[in-house]
Amino acid sequence: MVELTPVALEKLNEVRGAAPERPILRVYVAGRSCSGYQYGLALDDAPSTDDTVFERGGITIAVDPVSAPYVEGATIDHVETSDGTGFTVRNERYASDGGCGSGGCACGNR
Repeated sequence: MVELTPVALEKLNEVRGAAPERPILRVYVAGRSCSGYQYGLALDDAPSTDDTVFERGGITIAVDPVSAPYVEGATIDHVETSDGTGFTVRNERYASDGGCGSGGCACGNR
């Protein structure tokens, strides 16, 4: 369902080591904007009964049923840029077309 890059796997193990009471990585859709779906990551103590649960590289990952279709096929990476350091979630199935399209998008130009 979700893939982890080697760098993401290494960094996630570091983060989980700092919070051993919350060993589950939760991946979810946090919303949608003109740029596409916004994904969230959080550490959790246990999966919910209706979560899809799987393992990647020794990390247990939980995805809620509403987020599951949008998370399917995503890749989690850890990047360091001049803007900062953090995890990114990329899903080519739901990549933005780079614009608002027609009808009602409230995004402003940057």
